[in-house]
Amino acid sequence: MNPGEGSEQASSTAEAVARRSYGKLVAFLAVRTHDLAAAEDALSEAFAAALSDWPHSGCPANPEAWLLTVARRKAIDAHRTQSRLEPIDEMYPACTVDLPVEATDAIPDQRLALMFVCAHPAIDPGIRTALILQAVLGLDAARIASAFLASPSAMSKRLVRAKEKIRQAAIPFKIPERDELPTRLEAVLDAIYAAFAEGWTDPASSDAARTDLTAEAIFLARLIHGLLPREPEAIGLLALMLYADSRRNARRTSSGEYVPLAHQNHHLWDSEKIAEAEALLREAAAFHQIGRFQLEAAIQSAHATRIATGDNNWAEVVRLYDALFAITNSPVVAINRALAVAETEGPAAALQSIEFLADDKRLAAYQPWWAVRADLLARTGAQEQARRAYEIAIGLESDAAIRTFLQHRQSALPACE
Repeated sequence: MNPGEGSEQASSTAEAVARRSYGKLVAFLAVRTHDLAAAEDALSEAFAAALSDWPHSGCPANPEAWLLTVARRKAIDAHRTQSRLEPIDEMYPACTVDLPVEATDAIPDQRLALMFVCAHPAIDPGIRTALILQAVLGLDAARIASAFLASPSAMSKRLVRAKEKIRQAAIPFKIPERDELPTRLEAVLDAIYAAFAEGWTDPASSDAARTDLTAEAIFLARLIHGLLPREPEAIGLLALMLYADSRRNARRTSSGEYVPLAHQNHHLWDSEKIAEAEALLREAAAFHQIGRFQLEAAIQSAHATRIATGDNNWAEVVRLYDALFAITNSPVVAINRALAVAETEGPAAALQSIEFLADDKRLAAYQPWWAVRADLLARTGAQEQARRAYEIAIGLESDAAIRTFLQHRQSALPACE
């Protein structure tokens, strides 16, 4: 094997391990050091060592164990310069051939366990979800920031401050017992959905890391449903993701062109996932504790019903969005609601409904804000304003297929006189 092939194989193996086991590796280190930042640093150094060593020595039979062994050594080196409460051998037991990340009685998956650890009540509620996304699921600050309508630099600083607070305040970084899980559930569910949404941006499955995120999110949601079967929001989240994932094969044409929901061929949807989602939504509703994810799932159900049957249920969709906005006060919900309002009251009323968002600086780099405005402006006859809004939306969009779709919409606008 020439050096180029060795480097390529090493990179490919390291990327695969990062997708598959990053959370497990961080979890094993962090729950023993009680220091999330130190665990991440040690693992980062281990990955760097792998990319340096593996092209020459070959990829190990068990790359996770190799990485954990090296990370353990890196952590021990760092430990020698600091004071710790635990004996070093207890914090970092010797690694065996198999990845030594065991299930617990409370939580049968270590990635999920670490997610609940990061949702500790002493950690600022506003950063818990982001901390989970970075520490457990391996998303970088830029990808996390997009989910929070924040800048990458601001998100990076918030994450650094959160980890420093964990270290300085000696927040107990241990796996919670089962009866502690419900009080930490909200941040975990938010993180799972954000991870799913990040993977959802790659409907063509061209990015393995993103494809893995959607599958991982659904898997984790199923685990939570099993652990906490009487939590309606956990059930609602699973239903929501299954509704969305059922449409994967209809979101692109055979040539890769983007297909908006209204024009999708519902015969390409996965009927089994939809049936499971419908059953889950009914299961959640039986608890009579309405929440965000149940409402979002209900909206997806309404869309599916309308497209499959032709029934005009836009008024129902608006009511669901009203309830969702009352809970979340989210500008994203308001933007999506405007599209439903356009179908019931017309585009002018829809534009009026989101006028209060015009000065929200968080939306300046949010593509859907500009795309929705462009569509509504065009439908009211404000063609030049629509053209400018499309221009901004096109510039913000990273998906080539969606960018082309927006360009076609822009080019279809009547010429200005």
